[in-house]
Amino acid sequence: MNREKIAWLGSILLIAILAFQIPGTLAQRDDDYAFVRTLVDIHRQVQQNYVDSTDEATLREAAISGMLSKLDPFSVYVPPAKQEDFDRMLEGSFKGVGIELDQKGEFGPIEVVSPIEGSPAFKAGIMAGDTILAVDGKTIEGERLPDVVKRIAGQLGTKVTLKVKHATGEEQELTMQREEIVVPPITGYQRDQGGAWDYYACDDPKIAYLRISQFTPTVADELKGVCEKLLSDGMKGLILDLRFNPGGRLDQAIQAVDLFVDSGVIVSTKGRNRPEQIARATVPGTLPQFPMIVLVNEASASAAEVVAGSLMDNHRALIIGEQTYGKGSVQELIPLDGKAGELKLTVAYYYLPSGRLVHRKKDMKDGDDYGVKPQIVVPMDPQQERAAMMLRREHELFKRPLPKIATQPQTRTATTAPATQPVDAQLQRAVDTMIALVVLQGDKAANPNMAQTTSPTSKTAAAAPSRPVTQPASAK
Repeated sequence: MNREKIAWLGSILLIAILAFQIPGTLAQRDDDYAFVRTLVDIHRQVQQNYVDSTDEATLREAAISGMLSKLDPFSVYVPPAKQEDFDRMLEGSFKGVGIELDQKGEFGPIEVVSPIEGSPAFKAGIMAGDTILAVDGKTIEGERLPDVVKRIAGQLGTKVTLKVKHATGEEQELTMQREEIVVPPITGYQRDQGGAWDYYACDDPKIAYLRISQFTPTVADELKGVCEKLLSDGMKGLILDLRFNPGGRLDQAIQAVDLFVDSGVIVSTKGRNRPEQIARATVPGTLPQFPMIVLVNEASASAAEVVAGSLMDNHRALIIGEQTYGKGSVQELIPLDGKAGELKLTVAYYYLPSGRLVHRKKDMKDGDDYGVKPQIVVPMDPQQERAAMMLRREHELFKRPLPKIATQPQTRTATTAPATQPVDAQLQRAVDTMIALVVLQGDKAANPNMAQTTSPTSKTAAAAPSRPVTQPASAK
């Protein structure tokens, strides 16, 4: 076959391929144009004939928000005027009162996922699980989440009053001032007399306590630095508190897990139009092995669930607390043409190393297989959670030593005997269990040939180190 015939056949094949593709493309384009024409026509009719004058920017934003409201509460339009504030929020600082909100259904109740620690909402007494009833005396019934968020937001220094219904059924009006909020990503057990963080919940044995309030851009580096300092100080075990953590950046969650795990899958993400991406642990930068417990509750969401679930699936940490929130979706920031703002769009879901989907789908009920289910369940009712939050505020603000968690480290059984019911039952259980792990680790070190024991704490055996403690590897 000569070159001329080959060229003709190639041209015919190309035309045939285009003939099959173009009708679909043109049909899609015609549908798009028809939709835009209808939208423009409606806008024109409203502009010309509506009984009252209208605000153009508000109408346009409402048209976009109306479309996105049919998706999920996490897919939102960010107009140009709000981009700076939105970007600052992703970096761990923002203006406002500091609450993470969610809405059940398109026009359902709006609930507090978690107040940001140290924020005006936190200080005013807003609690995870609260339902927002009104903003500045005006009911929000029948409103969508983006509209309520706009009403709560406002100029720095101004005040806003939220009427909330607590999980106890009590209704309360709480007034707070809008501030520039800088989220402290990592805190300890309490402040010492000089205002620095004391990271030990128990001094003998040395059981460290770290709380991550949100996964901001510097969390992984700060976590590594604090852990290395604690290890050099003789830390025997670590309790990582992710309760009331609304999430944050996925890359920081992955790096945080990578500090404690040297091999295996950390998390995977995949969506309808996004190929599966798998994040794997690496050896460089992995911290030495030590017993580890992670605390979670129903307000632990998103990146916090990735960390807890991945450490559990990789048999690196024991999880204590309550089933997590179930926010396992990935949002992508998409710049819009003509500098018209950004679209935060849900494009994928998180999957744990076991293959479990983190996200709670719309048709799921409480207790279904979503989020992270702790190996040791320690329920706390709303009154107990409120008391624990008040204790946390005291530890945050007081600059004098407060009582450590009650323990009896001298006994081999590592039992505890608090004089009264513990204020924070989940933390108390974590300390009790960690002491048992530390004792078990010491027994193994003294007798390497000791058989695997079974006891009421046998569930925690997976969290105990299976290899000798080594020096930290090279920095990640």
